[in-house]
Amino acid sequence: MRRHLLKILGILLLVFAAAAGTLLYQGYFRYKREIEALPLKDAVDSYASREDYVPYEELDEDFVNAVIAVEDKRFFTRKGYDFVALGRALYHDLQAGEIIEGGSTITEQIAKNLYLGGYINGMEEKIAGIYLLFDLEKHYSKQELLALYVNMNYYGDSYYGIAKAAKGYYDASAGDLTLAQAAMLAGLPNAPSVYQLSTGYEMAKQRQEWVLKTMQDNGWITEEEKKQALQEDVRLIMKP
Repeated sequence: MRRHLLKILGILLLVFAAAAGTLLYQGYFRYKREIEALPLKDAVDSYASREDYVPYEELDEDFVNAVIAVEDKRFFTRKGYDFVALGRALYHDLQAGEIIEGGSTITEQIAKNLYLGGYINGMEEKIAGIYLLFDLEKHYSKQELLALYVNMNYYGDSYYGIAKAAKGYYDASAGDLTLAQAAMLAGLPNAPSVYQLSTGYEMAKQRQEWVLKTMQDNGWITEEEKKQALQEDVRLIMKP
């Protein structure tokens, strides 16, 4: 009986290994097709060459910290694929009984926005995205990648990129935001159609509170700074 079970287990392992190998092969060749059709530098330059592109050194410090806190806390210290984040996301999704976290790192989100239409629909695309992630981190610094991320994001109300969002919502530059504004803008790309300030301010305010709490939990702001930021009126500036 034991020998029979071991034989079945061996067969199952072989089937699993064959399936995994097939997926890796398909994902790699999907990655190669994407890169050959649009070289990485050309894909990145399609954003970085825009007139309103804001480089990392010109981004507001509170905004940078807010994005890292809410999107990818290990961004600057981690190299490669974040299996910890994936496991945590799966655990939280199982607890909630629904998908509440995607597990994607900032670099993964850049990869899928550049090459995969913004969505990953299966394991082939997931694996292709991992290859793209390593390519991005090989050729660009973390600072360059973060700038690319916030410049490609959609913030609702027809504002693409942090420069347009800061100017459109608050008549401010991306390098001169209050803590409250920075936390609000950092939270919008998660669900811009829900949080855009013209129609979803109350929901956006809840999201902002979560961003500020996460910043406090990670030591970037104090309890008092969080309270002051929550009291600030961060509704969009109405244009005449």
